[in-house]
Amino acid sequence: MIYIFDSNAIIDYLSTSLPSKAMVTMHRIVDQGFFVSVITKIETLGFASGNTKVDSYTKSFVNLGIILELGPDIVQKTIDIKRIKKMKTPDAIIAATAIVHGLTLLSRNLKDFTSIQGLMVIDPHTL
Repeated sequence: MIYIFDSNAIIDYLSTSLPSKAMVTMHRIVDQGFFVSVITKIETLGFASGNTKVDSYTKSFVNLGIILELGPDIVQKTIDIKRIKKMKTPDAIIAATAIVHGLTLLSRNLKDFTSIQGLMVIDPHTL
C-alpha cells in the first residue's frame, strides 16, 4: 500500500504519540515514501507551535513527502463527494486526493471519512 497522510497522522507521528508497534510501521512507511495533500500541508504548517525548532522539524518532515496539488480531477472528485456526504471542504479535498491517486489515507478521524465510496482509510494508531 502507498499512503497519504492526514494532518493528525503527521502530528501524532512527529510527537511519537502512536503505540510503539504503529511507530515502527510508520517509520517503514516514511522510509518507503509517502504523499501529502496540499491541504494537509497548509493545515500542518499553518499552525505555529511557538517553538521554532518544532516548527522547522515539522516543515522538513512535510517536505519529505510528495505534495499532491489540486488539479481538475481532484476538484471534480471533491464536488462529487460533497454532493453525497456533508463534510468540511478540506476533508473532502483530502479524501478526493487519496481516491484520485489510489492512495490509502492515514487519519485518526475515521468518522470524517467513513462511507466515502472508493476511499481506503486506516487509523495510524491501529497499524
